[in-house]
Amino acid sequence: MEKSHSASYAAAGVDITAGYKAVELMQQYVSRTMNRHCIGGLGGFGGLFELDCTNMPHPVLIAGTDGVGTKLRIAHFMDKHDTVGIDCVAMCVNDVICAGAKPLVFLDYIACGKNVPEQIAALVKGVAEGCVQAGCALVGGETAEMPGFYPEDEYDLAGFTVGAVDKSKILDNATMQTGDVLVALPSSGVHSNGFSLVRKIFDLENDPTILNKTYPELGCTLGEALLAPTKIYVKPVLAVMEQLTVKGVSHITGGGFYENIPRSLKKGCAARIAKADVRTPALFDVMAQAGGIPERDMFNTFNMGVGMVLTLAAEDADKAIAILQENGQDAYRLGTIVPGEGVELV
Repeated sequence: MEKSHSASYAAAGVDITAGYKAVELMQQYVSRTMNRHCIGGLGGFGGLFELDCTNMPHPVLIAGTDGVGTKLRIAHFMDKHDTVGIDCVAMCVNDVICAGAKPLVFLDYIACGKNVPEQIAALVKGVAEGCVQAGCALVGGETAEMPGFYPEDEYDLAGFTVGAVDKSKILDNATMQTGDVLVALPSSGVHSNGFSLVRKIFDLENDPTILNKTYPELGCTLGEALLAPTKIYVKPVLAVMEQLTVKGVSHITGGGFYENIPRSLKKGCAARIAKADVRTPALFDVMAQAGGIPERDMFNTFNMGVGMVLTLAAEDADKAIAILQENGQDAYRLGTIVPGEGVELV
């Protein structure tokens, strides 16, 4: 690698030596995610992971991919880049647990106008932290320096995860019925969806200094509240699945309640939720008021303080809440299953 240098490529705007430095800086973060199943380290053409199927007679792989979206603009405005990697991991791993799978590996993709090694390392630091929280290994990634395509000070961040679950344990809503209970897992904020609307509400492209404004009801600046990393629910949710029959899981992302909760419902079943029972953080009230956003649109765009919803038999709901709390995750009863289709907010 020491002899790898192209003056012609550098003149075109791509500094391959910066890429090597970024890899060197990120090694300390990546190493935190490695476990006994990882084979080799960074630098190969692919990440190697030994699959242990001891307790999986019929293993099924499940993959999920996502990006951070325009929340990256908030990181750019605040010049804080070490947490959006958590969002990248969260958006992927929170999806695969909806099928009952345990995330095993993660890979990231960073595209930028100019490779600033310290900034790239900060991004990977967040990715690694997300992987530690999810219990998966960061086995590789890619940094693409693309001058002329991205402005020098901008980047995009995406990734994907692969998980595994025994075929017999893939979540099945076949037994979902009237009277089952929805359990809410609170979000840590807006998470990583709806930021095009967030940026419009506060006119951030024209005046990003509002991010420095402190709102008494938030207890922090607007920027700090918006940049709060997406909550990763993997470990507490898997703990519930080990002890109880979970009939459905919804990751509340773009589309809010109305789009995501129905994805886990059995045909003929509707989720009835009292709006008064939704523990909505003050940040969403601030956004609704500042942008004049109707309540329906808020519930159809944002998570409104609920990052994930589990559906269980009524007799299992309190036990599920207790297991979640024992694993460091707050939870509460959100609503019930009734005859019908979709979501009923009453």
